[in-house]
Formats: sequence, C-alpha cells, structure tokens
Amino acid sequence: MIDKKWIGHELPASVLPIERSRLQYFAKAIGETDPVYTDTAAARDAGYPDLPAPPTFLFAAELDSGASMALLADLQIPIAKLLHGEQSFTYARSACVGDTVTVRSKVTDIYDKKNGALEFVVKTSRASNQHDELVAELRTVLVCRN
Repeated sequence: MIDKKWIGHELPASVLPIERSRLQYFAKAIGETDPVYTDTAAARDAGYPDLPAPPTFLFAAELDSGASMALLADLQIPIAKLLHGEQSFTYARSACVGDTVTVRSKVTDIYDKKNGALEFVVKTSRASNQHDELVAELRTVLVCRN
C-alpha cells in the first residue's frame, strides 16, 4: 500500500523554458493542425505575442525535470503497475515562446478502491510564468494496479 504520509508532499519546482522548435515539434507529434501552434504569423494574427504552447504541453515540465519519476520512486510505485488515470488543466493565461514556466506540485490525496487492488495518487500543480503570474492549474491522478 502507498503510505499516506506522502499526502502534502511537495515536489521540487520544475522549470520549463518555452522554446519555438519544441512547441512546433510537440504540436506536430500530437497531430495539431491549427497553424496558431506552428506558424508565428498565424499566432500573432490570433493575438498571441508568439507561438502559444498547445494545451497539454505543460504536462512536460515534470517529465523533463525528473520530478515525476522521483515521485514514483518515493511512493514505491513500479512503472509496470502504473496507469495514468486522469489529467485536467484549468488555464488562466497562455504560455508562449520566450516564457519560462515553473510548475510546483503537491500530493493532495492517496486512496484505494477494490480492497486495495487499485491505489490512487492525486497531484495538484500550479504553473506560473517568469512574472509569477498563474498560467494554469493541473490535476493528475495516477493509478497503481496491485
């Protein structure tokens, strides 16, 4: 069983520079066809200062920094038993090329279902830009199959 002592645990901050080539590659990888995410002129015509990050891009911050893998190790969740249960985003503003986003996360709940056959870890995160303005709030639910 995942120890509930981890509820309230804060992960190290993850810093994600928003870079043009990475956004374009990500947009292509997810099949994004809106030119706002790949063409600077289209982004500016739409009112953005530069290419905006596609909606799910902020999820990459903790993957890049290694914070997600460190959390799994701390919680002793084997990757072979891990399922991605849920991901949600609530946006306050866009992150665009040239911004630097910092994600701060905390484990907010741990619970089980089916007599412990499934264990759930809820993680909430706040992503802020270099001006300390809220970009988005994220909620992730990880599932461990026992």
